[in-house]
Amino acid sequence: MSKGRLEAFSDAVIAIAITVMVLELKVPQGAYWSALRPLVTTLLTYLLSFVFLGIYWNNHHHLLHATAGINGTVLWANLHLLFWLSLIPFATGWMGENCFAALPTAVYGGVLLCAGAAYQILQGAIVAQEGPGSKLRVALGRDVKGKLSVAVYATAVPLAFANRWIALALYVFVALLWLVPDRRIESKVGENPGHSAPG
Repeated sequence: MSKGRLEAFSDAVIAIAITVMVLELKVPQGAYWSALRPLVTTLLTYLLSFVFLGIYWNNHHHLLHATAGINGTVLWANLHLLFWLSLIPFATGWMGENCFAALPTAVYGGVLLCAGAAYQILQGAIVAQEGPGSKLRVALGRDVKGKLSVAVYATAVPLAFANRWIALALYVFVALLWLVPDRRIESKVGENPGHSAPG
């Protein structure tokens, strides 16, 4: 089964999520720096969410380029991931509008946790389809970074009720962890004569 439509649809969903977030940004009431002060939390939350969506888009691109083909299970696993990514604008708006209050910050982390788990499920579905000898399976190895990210989210969500700043710091930590594209997959794609290395 061709993966072209899956990649195009996924790109569109992520692009729409970013567009929805930017459309939610309010124009400052005034032409002075002080007019931006009420929007600081909204802008910071937008920035963090933009980075997260960019990370998912980048790594999803690498993941599919290391994939020979897809099946129905992979399609549903991908839709599962897109469902959680499509909720990021809602969680972003709620957290930003409420100055990082405990419940919205926990919900934001919950969406990130579910998206991270969904990405793990998608990877697993692709590996199961291609077999243990696939380039993707070899490239992922034990996938310590992926599992660590999910564990950090799971820790941060309840922490948001005790100290929202620690929870936010953990979200930022995961974003920084993934800011550089996954070189394991990139190197394996480069070895595959059927694919060119992603730029």
